Amino acid sequence: MHGIEDVVRGGMCVGCGACAVRTDGRISLELGRRRSWEADLADVVEPDLRAASRVCPFSDEARNEDQLGASRFPGLPHDPRVGRYSGLFAGRLVDEARLLGASSGGLTGWVAEQLLVRGDVDAVIHVATSEDPAKGLFAYRVTDEPATYRSRRKSLYYATTFADVLAGVRGDGRRYAVLGVPCFLKAARLLAEEDEVLGSQLAFFLGLVCGHLKSQAFAEALAWQAGVAPDELATVDFRVKVPGRSSSRYDFGAVPVDGAEVDAPVAGLVGGSWGHAMFQVQACDYCDDIFAETADIAFGDAWLPRYKEDWRGMNVIVSRRPELDALLRESAELVLDELTLDEVAATQAGNFRHRRVGLSVRLHDDVAAGRPVPVKRVPASLEGVDRTRVRLVRQRRLISRRSHEAFADARAAGDLDVFLRAMRPLVATYARIDRGGPLRRFARRVQRRVAGLAPKRG
Repeated sequence: MHGIEDVVRGGMCVGCGACAVRTDGRISLELGRRRSWEADLADVVEPDLRAASRVCPFSDEARNEDQLGASRFPGLPHDPRVGRYSGLFAGRLVDEARLLGASSGGLTGWVAEQLLVRGDVDAVIHVATSEDPAKGLFAYRVTDEPATYRSRRKSLYYATTFADVLAGVRGDGRRYAVLGVPCFLKAARLLAEEDEVLGSQLAFFLGLVCGHLKSQAFAEALAWQAGVAPDELATVDFRVKVPGRSSSRYDFGAVPVDGAEVDAPVAGLVGGSWGHAMFQVQACDYCDDIFAETADIAFGDAWLPRYKEDWRGMNVIVSRRPELDALLRESAELVLDELTLDEVAATQAGNFRHRRVGLSVRLHDDVAAGRPVPVKRVPASLEGVDRTRVRLVRQRRLISRRSHEAFADARAAGDLDVFLRAMRPLVATYARIDRGGPLRRFARRVQRRVAGLAPKRG
C-alpha cells in the first residue's frame, strides 16, 4: 500500500501539513529547494507514520474523494467529473468596484464574508499576505472581521502549509470556514474525521477549482521577468484585470520593496502559461480532483465562450449544501446563472486533459518505469489517448520538473537568463508538438472520456 513514506520518498508531498497536525508536531515541514513545503519523516516512529498516513491526501491509507463525498454528502447525486452536487452555477458580483478587486467573479470571497457576517463561523482560515518572511510572501492566516477579510481576498498561486494555523486554533472554542485547493481540503476533512476537536470546529470547507499548485518560485520568476528581482520583491498580484481584454488575458503585478507596482501581460512571461505547468508542485501529477469534491462549495473560473470575453470575470460554482445554494439564489448582490453538468465540466476542459487523461499517461509511465504510484480513480493506461496528447503530457512533465531546477540555479547565480535559456527550448518543443497534433479528433476523444470516466484502480 502506498503510504506517506512513499509519498514523501516519491516527491508527492504537497506540504499541506495535515501530518504535522495529526502527530502534534512530531512530523515537521521544511521549505525545500523546489520552493514548496515538504514533510520531514526522519526519526518518526511507526504509530505516528500510520496516523499521518491516514490524513495524507496522496496516501492509499487515507479515504479517497468518492468515499469522503459519500459520507459527507449522502443522498446528493454524483457525477465522476464534479463529485457530489446540489447546485451548479455561474455567477459574479454586481458591485463592479468589488468585482475588480477579485480574481474572477468575486464569489469565493463573498461567500466566506457572508458566513462571517451571518455568524455561521467565527473566522476564516485562508491564504493571505504573510506576517513571517520565513514562510514567504503568502501564508495561511486566520481572519475574523468581514472588512479585514474583504481586503485580503484574491487568488494566490503559491505553495503554503496550514500546519501552524490549524494547530494554533485547535481547541479554542471557535468555528471556522477553511478555504483551499482540493488536496488541502481533503487533508482537512481527513483530519476532522480523526480529530474530534478539530472536527467540531471546521464548520465549512470552501474549495478552489485547481489546475495545479505552484511553488513559491512561480511568483519570483514572473516578478523577475517584470523587472523585480527575488531579493527586491515585496508582494505580487497574480491577476490584474485589464479592461477590453478577455478574462483569461490578465496582467501580473510585482511590487518592489521600495517602489511602485510593475505590471506585465502574463501571456508574455516564461512560465505564465498554465498549459506548460511550470513550477507545478510534483504532487499535482497524481491528483484527479478538479472541483474540490470534498468541499461544501467549490469556486473556479467559468471558462465558457459566453463568459470568457467579459474581462471582469465569472465564477463557476459547484455547491454541495442546500443552505449555500439558497444563499446564492436569494442574494440581490449577485448575477447568477444555473448551469448543466456538461457546462460545468466544459469550463475546465484543459483541466480534465491534465488531471484525468494526462494522469492516465503519467501513471502508465511510472508503472512502466517501476516507480510506486498511489491508487487513483483513472487507469494507468495509454489506451484511447492520442499519440500527440501523450507527447504533450510527457513534455509538460519535463518542463515542470526542469523549471524548479533551472530557477534554483538562476537564483544561485543571480542571473535570470540561466532560467530563461534552460526553459525556452523546452517550451518551443511543446509548441511544436501542440501545433502538429490532430486536434479535432483528440477533442472528440476527450469529450467521450470526460463523459464516461468511472472510478478505477490503477
